[in-house]
Amino acid sequence: MQAVNVTMRCRLRRVAVLSYAGRARGSSRLTDETNLTLPGEDGYRLWLRYACISDEMRRARARDRVRGLFVEGDSPTLRAAARELSEGLSGLLRAVVPVASPATGRVLCLGTPASSPRIAGLGLAERLARVGDEGFVLCDADIEGRKNVALAANTDVGVLYGAFHFLRWLGTARELGPLDVEDKPRVRLRVLDHWDNLDGSIERGYAGWSLWDWHKLPDYVAPRYRDYARANASVGINGVVLTNVNADARVITERYLLKVSALAGVFRPFGIRVYLTARFNAPVELSGLETADPLDARVRQWWREKVAEIYRYVPDFGGFLVKANSEGQPGPQNYGRTHADGGNLLAEALEPHGGVVMWRAFVYADENPDDRAKQASQEFVPLDGTFRRNLLLQVKNGPIDFQPREPFHPLFGAMPKTPLMIEFQLTQEYLGFATHLAYLGTLFEECLTSDTYARGAGSPVSSVVDGTLDGHALSGMAAVANVGNERNWCGHPFAQANWYAFGRLSWDHALGAKRVAEEWLALSFCEDARFLEPATTMMLESRQAVVDYMTPLGLHHLMARHHHYGPGPWVEDAGRADWNSTYYHRADAEGLGFDRTPRGSNAAALYHPPLSGQFAHVGATPEELLLWFHHVPWHHVTESGRSLWDELCLRYQRGVDAVRGMQRTWASLAPFVDAERFEHVRALLVIQEQEARWWRDACVLYFQTFSRRPVPPGCEPAEKALSEYIALHHDYVPGI
Repeated sequence: MQAVNVTMRCRLRRVAVLSYAGRARGSSRLTDETNLTLPGEDGYRLWLRYACISDEMRRARARDRVRGLFVEGDSPTLRAAARELSEGLSGLLRAVVPVASPATGRVLCLGTPASSPRIAGLGLAERLARVGDEGFVLCDADIEGRKNVALAANTDVGVLYGAFHFLRWLGTARELGPLDVEDKPRVRLRVLDHWDNLDGSIERGYAGWSLWDWHKLPDYVAPRYRDYARANASVGINGVVLTNVNADARVITERYLLKVSALAGVFRPFGIRVYLTARFNAPVELSGLETADPLDARVRQWWREKVAEIYRYVPDFGGFLVKANSEGQPGPQNYGRTHADGGNLLAEALEPHGGVVMWRAFVYADENPDDRAKQASQEFVPLDGTFRRNLLLQVKNGPIDFQPREPFHPLFGAMPKTPLMIEFQLTQEYLGFATHLAYLGTLFEECLTSDTYARGAGSPVSSVVDGTLDGHALSGMAAVANVGNERNWCGHPFAQANWYAFGRLSWDHALGAKRVAEEWLALSFCEDARFLEPATTMMLESRQAVVDYMTPLGLHHLMARHHHYGPGPWVEDAGRADWNSTYYHRADAEGLGFDRTPRGSNAAALYHPPLSGQFAHVGATPEELLLWFHHVPWHHVTESGRSLWDELCLRYQRGVDAVRGMQRTWASLAPFVDAERFEHVRALLVIQEQEARWWRDACVLYFQTFSRRPVPPGCEPAEKALSEYIALHHDYVPGI
């Protein structure tokens, strides 16, 4: 029997922060509302703060629920679970929770049937069979004749997930009634993709430099790596891709595998497997082979030997993420082969070791297409059923590229013989970077709940992703990480919510964006209902605000070139058509939008009926996607009764007004937030409001050159001339 008892100690510190509410007037003042009595926080502890339950009655009931801990078994993972419970309970209950015997009662007893005779004797075999390798059962139980709480799982990592669940329940539940929980993840692979480079930079990263200090690894393993692993495990993430999809072949050489092994050792107790990105022509770059042709016997042998070498360093290596024949990356098409040929080459090498390939479907051909939204479907649908069983096709949520709003990708529901793994982006490349508050839980939910109609009504994207629609045992969700080495991990304090939301919804996509937002707010800030209700509303409305002031009514890809920072609807001089904003909005004197009906590119036909028919007709297309599927006349009457032009302008204004509403809401929440984080968010909302106006003015002025119509009442006049916005140039934008 092994027990761990760690008491969390924290110190209150008084923080005085200047609020620059009068910055435009050149003045500053300390706001009367700023709470200087709460502990100062910088966001490092994320949602694992374990702040004392503020309601005394609820805290007393929680103390009565668990008065001690009892762990049977010993492993790094069980020790991590016991340590987490000891720290968490000490913080939440403001009391040391000792190691105690179940005979005393009110003890949380945790273990597996293999490690704990007491757990084995509870008769939970049938329930444990239902929750599988990563799930758990958490219930009130009679142990040694006394009322206790049992946390049982088939594996140690299941116990760890149950420990985090119990702490989350104590920290967020309004009522601490009877416990009877069976829980397990809905998808097998729940993976963060780091677009981190070996030089420490992060492509599309807006929270500093990479967490991975390759220069000091493996000799110095920073304590922060463990904190990162804890955070991932707390929301059920079980895989981490360490390196950029624009891959560097050197990461699979011995020099770097030693470093990867050190990170894997930190992550292993938390149930996290390490993955790497494979550069397709690595045999050429690293070993001097003259080809990387996937059908060449020498190439196949090279990959078998390389994979075996990787597993000698990392015995639980997860596998490869591959970007091939996209944006200049090498791939099988360089040799006249298909994506299936390329993916199967790596899958064959990994299969004996239990590894998988995540082959990205983000591709577009070298030649200019008739519609980039169709290219992935054109390349991959004919290959359905030709991939090996340990390969997943990783598909972005939408058919273009992580836009503020897109329809779900038509590949979902179009490849029933192939496991499809959805890919989201947390790092806000097209949503204002880490300076804009944009809660993406609503984006995840919008996509996952969309009905593909692949098997008729009731075939949502989520059922494709979790494998239930087509009976796939291998399933997964991935997200491009928004984590860097900034002290608060994600740059914007609220960007942490997107990391949290991805983890929770990849564990159980049925939780919903609202519940997850409420959890995160309660754990990260305050569980007081007077804070939670307005803050939750603000979060749930935030992403729509960004859509409105950037790309309303189905517009997309209007961002400036290269860095994607700020508006650039006028961009038309890129090296290929589909790198231009004008390619996507197609504004002219008649109207606005991309015609994807049978009269245009006919991308609407990629969807199953009735969606294909709905998207092909202006009157049936949801207005939020109107300009995605249709080139609409400026005089078209929208659902509001206004013309398209007037509606477009007022949507841009609505986005600006929404940010101002967020500013007012946040100001009203000052009494519930520590001064340090309050001021950080307040200052970023100032930036967001300024940039929302920039987006509105630049886009309205530009599109007005085509509509030739006056700006309607209710839309504020632009602050500058269009030529001034076009002339803006930005140097050293982060993330490129």
